[in-house]
Amino acid sequence: MTDTTAPAAEHHHGYITAKEDYLKRLRRIEGQARGLQRMVDEEQYCIDILTQVSAMTKALQSVALGLLNDHLAHCVTDAVAEGGDAAAVKLKEASDAIARLVRA
Repeated sequence: MTDTTAPAAEHHHGYITAKEDYLKRLRRIEGQARGLQRMVDEEQYCIDILTQVSAMTKALQSVALGLLNDHLAHCVTDAVAEGGDAAAVKLKEASDAIARLVRA
C-alpha cells in the first residue's frame, strides 16, 4: 500500500529563502496586536489606537505582498514551466489571492 499523504518529491514554497524574515515580521506584528490590546485596556486616546491599527495593517499588507511575490516568482513560475492544468490552477490561486488582498 502506498502512502498518499507523503509528497512524491520534496516541495519548498517560494518564501522558504526568506522564512526567518517573515517570522521576524510576524512576531513584530504579534507584538503590535498585544500593544493594541493594552492600549484599549488602558483606555488610551482613540486616534492613537487608530494610528497603531493603521501601522499594523500596513505591516500585514507588506507581509502579504511579499508572500504573493514569492508565490508568483516560485510556485506560479514553476507551474507555468511545467504547463498543463497545474499552470492554470496556480494562476487562478494567485488571481484569487490578489482579489482578496484588494478587497481587504
